[in-house]
Amino acid sequence: CISFTGSKPTPYSRDLSCSSLCFIIFSFSLFIRCTGPRFKSCFLSFVPLLAWLPRYPFRENAIGDLISGISVGIMHLPQGMAYALLAAVPPVFGLYSSFYPILIYFIFGTSKHISVGTYAVMSVMIGSVTERLAPDSDFVIPGNDTNSTTLDIVSRDAERVKIAATVTFLSGIFQLLLGLVRFGFVVTYLSEPLVRAYTTAAAIHVIVSQLKYSFGINPQRYSGPLSLIYTVIEVCALLGQTNIGTLVVSIVTIIGLVAAKELSALAAHKIPIPIPVELITIIIATVVSWQMDLKTEYRVEVVGEIPSGLQAPVAPAVSLLGSMVGDAFALAVVGYGIAISLGRIFALKYAYKVDSNQELIALGLSNSIGGLFNCFAISCSMSRSMVQVSTGGKSQVAGAISAVVILVILLKIGELFEELPKAVLAAIIYVNLQGMMKQFGDICSLWRTNKVDMVVWVMTLILTVLFNPDMGLAASIAFSILTVVFRTQLPKYSILGQVPGTDIYKPVEDYNQVKETPGIMIFRSSATLYFANAEMYIDALYEKTGVDVAKLLSHKKKLEAKRLRKEKKAAKKAKKEAKKRAKEAVKAAKGEEPQFSDTDESGEEAEANGDVHKLSVKEPKDVAAVEAGPDPDTDTPLPRAIILDLSPVNFLDTVGVKTLRNIYKDYGEAGVQVYLCDCQRGVVESMEKGDFFNEKVTKSILFSSVHDAVLYCQQGNSKEVQYIVMSYTHTRISEVS
Repeated sequence: CISFTGSKPTPYSRDLSCSSLCFIIFSFSLFIRCTGPRFKSCFLSFVPLLAWLPRYPFRENAIGDLISGISVGIMHLPQGMAYALLAAVPPVFGLYSSFYPILIYFIFGTSKHISVGTYAVMSVMIGSVTERLAPDSDFVIPGNDTNSTTLDIVSRDAERVKIAATVTFLSGIFQLLLGLVRFGFVVTYLSEPLVRAYTTAAAIHVIVSQLKYSFGINPQRYSGPLSLIYTVIEVCALLGQTNIGTLVVSIVTIIGLVAAKELSALAAHKIPIPIPVELITIIIATVVSWQMDLKTEYRVEVVGEIPSGLQAPVAPAVSLLGSMVGDAFALAVVGYGIAISLGRIFALKYAYKVDSNQELIALGLSNSIGGLFNCFAISCSMSRSMVQVSTGGKSQVAGAISAVVILVILLKIGELFEELPKAVLAAIIYVNLQGMMKQFGDICSLWRTNKVDMVVWVMTLILTVLFNPDMGLAASIAFSILTVVFRTQLPKYSILGQVPGTDIYKPVEDYNQVKETPGIMIFRSSATLYFANAEMYIDALYEKTGVDVAKLLSHKKKLEAKRLRKEKKAAKKAKKEAKKRAKEAVKAAKGEEPQFSDTDESGEEAEANGDVHKLSVKEPKDVAAVEAGPDPDTDTPLPRAIILDLSPVNFLDTVGVKTLRNIYKDYGEAGVQVYLCDCQRGVVESMEKGDFFNEKVTKSILFSSVHDAVLYCQQGNSKEVQYIVMSYTHTRISEVS
């Protein structure tokens, strides 16, 4: 660096030169290590287009991808314009969102069949952000009169477009970072019942947000919890101000769309290409609106100006990033969750693999680059994906062709739809959401199959309806995880018995043929052992064995204390008697006649036998009989040994280790030996780190299987071969005692 500048080096330039040299050496070393097949594999996995496009089977797939791309591109036109209303931005930006992100996904995506682009749930989440940060009240301009005001729609729309593009850019950055750190597994927290309930609740938000376009009213904008309820109340209060012309247009469009879709479904087996019902609807509605001048004669709100051509990229508004971090992360997770779920369905059906981390990168680049071109966040649409598959689409080429169709519309055809009523777009949204509303049928099916999943479904719906979609998603995920905690807190505890003639052990309450091993209790929990269920594990063990060890040990201590009191009392009495007899002996030596009490028969007998100090003291009941005897409360005999089957335990925390230690100690004091079997490697390591093993408690209590532990217990203290489970390698060793 110094030689190129030719100037005298300064401390700063020396530091810069050293830093530059280190960076060059580091980069070169990475390049050296990544050369060859490894570098090629990494690069092709990052840009999948270069891997599959050279091998594209043109003859087999070209026609199907062409027809599919045109069909899906036609669907993008009405859906893009309609979903732009959900995002509270002008309709043309829905077309932009159906062009740029699709091209990016074509290069970096791995799913061959999903159709990315505008999506209702994502659009309504964007709309909640744009209307919250740029409400109508911020763009009210006082009129010439004292009480008159006007709304600056141009400035409002420009600000909302900036907000939508910025939050989309930030959500794309989140997705890109999660993909680079291989965090694709985050979607596992979005179970299918949760996703379906969430999309259903989001559809309700979408329907409520479009009521103003169907009735031609202007309700107040609400945000925060219960905003949906407040909006419904506001719409009901404004029904008296309904624009009849707008309402008629909306009703006629809905009826026509539903009828046309039903006829199209009936003729689907006869027509290879689906009828573009939405496109035909907006063409007819535009022509009718233009001929009848609905905007002027009936005050029906129309789409308005649709500029031709593409826009130059614009930098995101950095000042707004701090106020939308939570919204952007919610968009990133929801968009990815929906896309990867649908992508995996098609991948499983058509036998190919979808890379979850690469999908994150592809969606992240689509949103981040799309945000620079004033697009709003995208995901994949079930309806468009089904059309893409049903019309013969077999690769990402169909998506690229649909992007070309949108490009033609943006450059030449878009301005022809300026007279399209917004009520028609709202009607298209209503009809397209009917599939999501049918998901209410999940409640009945889940009630029959899994009631916990049904509770997750219902609670997700309620939480998302009551809160905004972003807050509802967070609350729903928290509730779903909470149900997992509850399931591990309330596992099924079983006593195992042996299937006769085999080494198989099954729960005795579930199978009629299994028999318990006499004197041996085999206990198993269906969940792992950790702090949340440790106490219930011990209680269930006491209940299943029929012995409360705590009460047994308490009873033992009482007997021990009683025995000690009797011994102390007997010793005191013996000492007193010894003194008395010594005194009598002294009197006898002096020639005095000893005096015995009438009741002291034991003394006379002792003197007659020549043993003055011999006393007959009745011993208390032996405590050993208590240790091996029955429970004082239930009269249930204690087993000789208890075997804990730890096969379901996949980890142990400190509380779990302490619980096992207490069980071993308490039953050991009661005279019952405790053995552990089928421990996983991590469980044994946790026990070692938790100081479970010591000089008295060795690994000889570990067994590789339940059957090995039973055989050892049946051998007892014989000097035969012992089956001792070895350490966490789970290799069984025969050791001669």
